[in-house]
Amino acid sequence: MKIQLIDTGRFFADGGAMFGAIPKTAWQRRYPCNDDNRCVMAMRSALVTGDGRTVLIDTGAGYKQLKRLSYYGFFDLTDLAGELSKLGVHPEQVSDVVLTHLHFDHCGYATLRDEGSGLLAPAFPNATHWISRKQWDNCHNPSPVEKDSYFIENISALDKADKVKLIDQDAELCPGINLRLYDGHTQGQIASYINTPEQTVVFAGDVIPLAASVSPEWISAYDTFPLTSYDEKLRMLEEAAANEQALIYCHDAYLRCSTIRKVNGFYKTGRAITF
Repeated sequence: MKIQLIDTGRFFADGGAMFGAIPKTAWQRRYPCNDDNRCVMAMRSALVTGDGRTVLIDTGAGYKQLKRLSYYGFFDLTDLAGELSKLGVHPEQVSDVVLTHLHFDHCGYATLRDEGSGLLAPAFPNATHWISRKQWDNCHNPSPVEKDSYFIENISALDKADKVKLIDQDAELCPGINLRLYDGHTQGQIASYINTPEQTVVFAGDVIPLAASVSPEWISAYDTFPLTSYDEKLRMLEEAAANEQALIYCHDAYLRCSTIRKVNGFYKTGRAITF
């Protein structure tokens, strides 16, 4: 398996929201913010090729809801199809899309709106879209806490085109890519475990979105089940440290990927990994 990372854009998130109960005096030593307490967040996708598959993990926010989401101040947006083309991949060649979860910043580009007709269509028309059933149900019937993070238009055209594969448990996408379910940030988030010749690389999604989030108790206020997040982070980190796995941080604007170390009972980022 070969991994290539694509940054689809950046936005601002409040530091207090990103780090929850952790005081600013602590978190700002690990992650910078501006005078308004806003931190720059990346939107990172991964292109994984091998075993005859062309797999895209997450799609970024896209363009459909930018006016409604102006609070986040999106900038440096790139067209995902154009970025894939630079890597020699056209949208029709993508065989699978894994959506870690259905919050707008992870699946917005999964569908595109025709400017003339206004109709929605899958951005990757031949791809099977892997989504957990818990997340699918959550998107259609969100809690008051999460309702502003979901837009049905990001996935409705996928369903109409019969391009959705719902999973209820851990699954193998193909030899070399395993999909595992994690709760906490939201129900039924998918983390992709990718076996490369060098090591296993984990697209952690919002289970561990930043290198600064590696400490298990550093839990975002956006996480709907914080105690579950703590347990799920421990589960991911323990395996990563024990097996020298690398984690891809989907929102970190400064560090894309690293190994994990366990030192005197504490988890820390290890060697930076580049793709």
